Amino acid sequence: MGDVVQFKKKSAAEKHKGKTLCRSGFHKWEVVTEKQFDVKQGRLVTAYRCSRCGEKKVKAH
Repeated sequence: MGDVVQFKKKSAAEKHKGKTLCRSGFHKWEVVTEKQFDVKQGRLVTAYRCSRCGEKKVKAH
């Protein structure tokens, strides 16, 4: 038999860390470089993804 590992339950603060900022509109946007050209609009676009909550937004240039 192996060693028994005790798992610690996350506290409420650890579980919801960073979500309150996103809920208030303060996202942490990072550029996603997978898709840079939108065929429907026919122009270059920049795709952003929030590193905390995963929400996406697209900005056309």
